[in-house]
Amino acid sequence: MVPKKHRLGKILIKYSQSLIQISSKMKNKNKLIAVALFSVLTISCNKNKNEVKTEQVPTETAAKRIIWTKEKANTWYAKQPWLVGVNFTPGNAINQLEMWQADTFDPKKIDQELGWAEGIGMNVMRVYLHDLLHKDDAKGLYKRMDEYLTIADKHHIKTLFVLFDSCWDPFPVSGKQRAPQPFLHNSGWVQSPGQKALLDEKQTPRLEKYIKETVAHFKNDNRILGWDVWNEPDNMNRPAYEKVEIANKEELVYKLLEKTFEWARSSNPSQPLTSGVWAGDWSEKGMKPIFKLQLEQSDVISFHCYDKPADFMNRIKELKRYGKPLLCTEYMARPNGSTFEGFLPIAKENKIAMINWGFVDGKTQTKFPWDSWTKKYTAAPPVWFHEIFNSDGTPYKKSETDLIKKITSEVNSK
Repeated sequence: MVPKKHRLGKILIKYSQSLIQISSKMKNKNKLIAVALFSVLTISCNKNKNEVKTEQVPTETAAKRIIWTKEKANTWYAKQPWLVGVNFTPGNAINQLEMWQADTFDPKKIDQELGWAEGIGMNVMRVYLHDLLHKDDAKGLYKRMDEYLTIADKHHIKTLFVLFDSCWDPFPVSGKQRAPQPFLHNSGWVQSPGQKALLDEKQTPRLEKYIKETVAHFKNDNRILGWDVWNEPDNMNRPAYEKVEIANKEELVYKLLEKTFEWARSSNPSQPLTSGVWAGDWSEKGMKPIFKLQLEQSDVISFHCYDKPADFMNRIKELKRYGKPLLCTEYMARPNGSTFEGFLPIAKENKIAMINWGFVDGKTQTKFPWDSWTKKYTAAPPVWFHEIFNSDGTPYKKSETDLIKKITSEVNSK
């Protein structure tokens, strides 16, 4: 059988010969028509030939994103400055929803407060998102995230975004948020996903869409330090919401956390994924399955520590067995002994990234301690639990801001 391309070639030769004979008997105008027809046939034939070639070229598939090796994680970390910053919610927002919703998103306030952070040497913010923000207005959310990132970048600050969070109120509702309850720590913070979504498997595709689309949208954005997949996933919120939490919450969260890592990783982010362990036993033999999942699925290791400096040092020693960079993504509770003075020198020596809780005194009211849920306060506590600045930008304790500025400049100005 004659190959297709050879048959096409013979047909083309016959057509060209016929056209030459015809054109010799035509006037100039008609000759042009004949030449044009010949050109069309030539192009058509070549096009078919090229289409055949294209079909024969195998399609390459993108390499599957895997958990970072120790080598890759440490290479990435070696390119970072010493990361020191804060969990950031502007003072005029009670929670994640109020920070990001269109009606209450406040770029001027964000710019002002990130300027204060830059002024004391901070270079990273940990910032919470929420699945309902994506459900209500994904396009608007991404636009506001980009605006926030532009402001942060202006202040030489990178961002670690938190995708899900198991802390505080399990019944989030978008729209206008409630006013703070006076003298109460985090009286309006909400979980993501909420309890109803956690219990309803029909909402899983929506949550998957939120994770995949959000990470994919910013997967190559170098203003983003990384993705904190789930904050304190097994937190039962005792005593604040203990009575309304479901008994099998940890079991449900475990299954969804496993999927969330897969969803985020499937978007092939250039930034690392992590989820911080925060309490209990982290030893090889003693840790819970959910802690094991968090640590083994993380590209870089993150953890929380609100205890004394000796406890902080022990936590570092425990987690060094993974051989990956360590990020302390929550610390600093003054009455507990978790302080800048006690922790930052240890972190500097061990190059641990440090992100404390509490920045500007505002609607989250985290200058009040956790026990404000069981103990009545009628005024500010004698020692602030969290927060660095008063609402006007003056330091709560100038010796702290002086220390942060001094110790970060010693490392990052080299």
